[in-house]
Formats: sequence, structure tokens, C-alpha cells
Amino acid sequence: MNRQIDVCLSPELLNLYELEGRIVVVIDVLRATSCMVTGLAEGVESIHPVATLDQCLQLAGSGYLTAAERGGEQVAGFDLGNSPRAYLNGAFAGRKVAITTTNGTLAITKSAPFAKQVLIGAFLNLNALAEYLRQQPEDVVLLCAGWKGKVNMEDTLFAGALISELEATHTLCCDAPLVSKTLYQAVKEDLFGYLMQSSHAQRLSKFGVEEDIRFCLQADQYGVIPVLKGEELVVLPSTVSQ
Repeated sequence: MNRQIDVCLSPELLNLYELEGRIVVVIDVLRATSCMVTGLAEGVESIHPVATLDQCLQLAGSGYLTAAERGGEQVAGFDLGNSPRAYLNGAFAGRKVAITTTNGTLAITKSAPFAKQVLIGAFLNLNALAEYLRQQPEDVVLLCAGWKGKVNMEDTLFAGALISELEATHTLCCDAPLVSKTLYQAVKEDLFGYLMQSSHAQRLSKFGVEEDIRFCLQADQYGVIPVLKGEELVVLPSTVSQ
């Protein structure tokens, strides 16, 4: 089965990609998609990604916990920020969470109207995601959230990691997936050390979240794949928490 895999390195480039009939994997390793994977794996009922702070606050009246981040920091007046470790030990099991972030939620809302299926990817669920995609007949587009429209290192690295897992089943569409894979293969033995050179890691380090960065780079901590159903992310039925 000849399937293709492509990488969109920024949502600003999304208009160049055909999404109809394809699976889109949204990637925002630091830290939105890592939060989404962790939250659902740790028992959160659903996660509602929205683009704006106002949309997020409006959902508070419907019983949602609110999570908001801008520029790497938690926004005042919201229940949570953008730390995946906040969801550990079932801290919010059974609750619904509305979330808005600088980059990740925008990537989801931009791709949702067009893709056949929108999935959430992070190092935390790398193997589960790869195994699922191997079994699907659709072509795949990996959508990196980037940083305010620009390309970033951490999402490109994860795209390369996932492509490395899918080499036997998927053909690379163009140079973007090849660049992503080449970068990942070159630095995979010291992801943390390399990533700490990145602009976003340095930005986040000012807020004392180095442990978040280490957490987000852990591979295969969970077997769940968040999937967009309507306007909410839920656990893909074929996956279970490890």
C-alpha cells in the first residue's frame, strides 16, 4: 500500500497542502500536544481546543476547567497553564478541559475543517501513533505548530522521529519530511541537550519549566492517541492508557 507522508513546518504554510482525505497529525511538543496526550491518558474526559482566550473563558460556564498559555506563561484568570505535569496522577480525571495556547490550538482549528481525521502527536505517544498510522490507508500530513508562524526545532524533531518510525510504510512527499528525518537522526542520542539550544526552550527556561521540557521528550509514556471528534479531543477508541 503506497502511502505518502508530508510535513507542514508551520500553520502559515498550510494553504500549500492538500488535507482532504488525509490524516493530519498536529504537533506542538512544547507543550500543548504533550498536555493533551497526558491529560487524556490521565483520565480527563475530553479537551476542547479553542483559538482565543475569550472562547476558552466562555466554556468555563459550561463546567469546563480552563487552560490558557500565551508567550509560554499561564494567563491570569485561568485554572491551568500549559504544563503536562499538572495532569499527572489523575489530577483532573473525569473533568472536561477547554484549552487555548499560542500555537498548538490554532494548528488544530486551522486543519479541522479539511482533514479526514485530526490526531495529536507528542513524543509521549510516539509508538502508539506510529502503529496506528501504519494500519491506516490514508496519506498523512504532519502539521508542526511552530512558534507564531515561524518554524521551530522541537516540532520538526518530533516529525522526524515519527517519519523514522514510518519509513517502511510511507513514502516521503518532498524535502520537508526528509529534512525533519535527517535532523532527528543526527541528534536523537541527545535530544534534550540539542533542544535546549532552541529559541522556545530558552524562552521557557526563563519560567523555570526545565522539568516540563524533560517530561515532554520522554518517548512512549502513554498508549493513547487524542482524536478530534466534533470540537473536542477524546481518546481514539482503539488505544488505551498504559
